Formats: sequence, structure tokens, C-alpha cells
Amino acid sequence: MQDAQGYEGDLGSDELALRRLMRQAVQEIEPGDRALDHLRQAVPARRARKRQAVVGLAAAALFIGTAVPALVHVTTSKGDSDDRTSIAGNSQDAQGGSGHGKGPDGGEKDAGAKPDKSKGKDKKDKKGKKDGKGKGGTGGGGTGAPDPSTSEAASSPVCDATQLGATGSTNPADANGAVYGSFRVSNISDSSCTVEAAGAVAAVAQGAADPAKVGVVDHTAGDAAAGLPDPSLEASPLVLQPGAAYEVKFAWLPSDKCPTDTGEPTPNPTPSEGGGGTPEGGTPEGMSPQLGRTDGGVADGSVVVSLTAEAGAPSAGTTITNACAGTVYRTGVLPAS
Repeated sequence: MQDAQGYEGDLGSDELALRRLMRQAVQEIEPGDRALDHLRQAVPARRARKRQAVVGLAAAALFIGTAVPALVHVTTSKGDSDDRTSIAGNSQDAQGGSGHGKGPDGGEKDAGAKPDKSKGKDKKDKKGKKDGKGKGGTGGGGTGAPDPSTSEAASSPVCDATQLGATGSTNPADANGAVYGSFRVSNISDSSCTVEAAGAVAAVAQGAADPAKVGVVDHTAGDAAAGLPDPSLEASPLVLQPGAAYEVKFAWLPSDKCPTDTGEPTPNPTPSEGGGGTPEGGTPEGMSPQLGRTDGGVADGSVVVSLTAEAGAPSAGTTITNACAGTVYRTGVLPAS
């Protein structure tokens, strides 16, 4: 009580007046009937919540304190393991895949640290997938899906001459004298085989055609033979099932017209001085022999275009008429419909 009075003695008059007013305001307030029961329940509950919060904070601090070093350790050990795996793989490649010594059981034993097998395997799988990416092939030791056409070609033998049959055809010349045609090579056997190349295309000048002005070139994108398929459609190697075929298309583009034929000289008698009859078996008397020419028109020239399959046979040919100088543009292997 004396302490309270001493405390009040330290307060100013305004503070004492405020203190008295506050006491008078609450002196008539009495606790409810269940106030004590509420306090008995609320105080332990609040203490329990405080304990749970403290325990949660401690657990979080402990987790952070143990997880961070563990994460750093795992990251560091993974980098070291990858380095060791790479070093060990290079060492095995250099030594033909073997270690430097013998183990107790007679097997090969690596002189350095033993790499993690599972991580080494994963690294090889990734390398194989990278090598085979975009090619559909089997990159070095990888797991990429193989190209079905390549796999089938590898299992089918190369077509021989007895398995193939060939035919050739041409279309009429267009307004510019260009002639388009094609060769069709079919698998006439009862087993599949692989065509690795289209074969040889040749052009032979005949009649008035000039051999020095007739040639064969491969068709390329953007060249003068705009009517031929794009080279990107060519397929090689190509597996021919029984009855299937491939085509080689060509275009003849003339560079010059055939020359005009002047015809053969024929006797053209003309009158001479003296006149007279016609002696037996000779020129009529009074006529002297002169040489003249008949108009023969355009000279007859043609070009025979032929295809010989890669196996050396069969061969097929087709003739382009009214052709004396020009170029044959040819495609590669085109799958036939």
C-alpha cells in the first residue's frame, strides 16, 4: 500500500485525477458468472498455442540448418561424380574399354576411383539421344528411335538385274519444243529388294543430231526443267516390295533447231546452140546438162534417251524426234504411285 502511495506521490495532479476517474468508471463492473471458467480454458489454450509456435520455429530452424549443408554436399558430390565419370570414360576409351590392372577375381580393375555406374549410364544415354536427334537414327550407343526406312533397307538385299523390269515413255513436245518423259523400273520378283541409285541415263544422237551438242545433266532446284519434280522428293535408298516401282523422270530442252536439208542434185537440161534430137541414153541434142537441187525441208534428227538400272540391267529407251541439239535433265529415284 505504501508502494502504491509512493508511486502516486510521483505522479502529477493531472495524472492522479485521470487515475481516479478511470477507477470510478470501472469500480461498478463485475465479472460474469462464467468468467472464471472462460479464463481457466483460455489461458491453457493460449499457452499451448505459444508452445506450438515455439516448437514450429525451432523445427524450421533445425530443418534449414540441416537441409542447406546437405544440399551443398549433394551438389558438390554430383559435380565430382560427373567429373570422375567423364574421366573414367575417357580413360576406358583410350585403353580400349579396359582398366589398368587385374582385380582379385582376374577381371579388369580400374586404377582410379570407381565411378557411379548409374550416373555413367545416364550420361551415355543422354549422349546417344543427342547424337541421334533429328536423324531418326541410332546415335552412338543412344536410345533414339531408328529410321524405319533405313532399318528396312538394311534388312533387304540390293536389287539385282533378274528382279527388275524397265519401260520408258515420252510426252508430246510443248510449244517450246521441250519434251518430258519417264522411265519406270519395277520389282518383278516375289521378294523385296533395295534400290540404292537410279541408274545411268544416256542420250544418243541419231541422223542429223549433233553428238557434240547433246548432253545429260542432273536435275537441280531452279534449273530450266521446271516441269520436273523437286529434288527433295527423291528417295535413296528405296526398298521395293514385290510389284512396287520407282521412276526416273527426264526433260529434253532443245538448244537449237534441226538444220534445213538442201536435197540431192538432179539433172536440169538447158538449151544449147544448134538444137537437134535426143541421142539414145543421153541428153537431148541441143541441151547441156546442169545441176539443180530439190528442197528437202528440215533434216531428220532424233535423240534416243535410255536408262540402265544400277545392277547393269535392265535397260529401257525412248526416242525424241525432231531433236538435233539440246540437254537432257534427269531426276534421281522417285517412288512410283
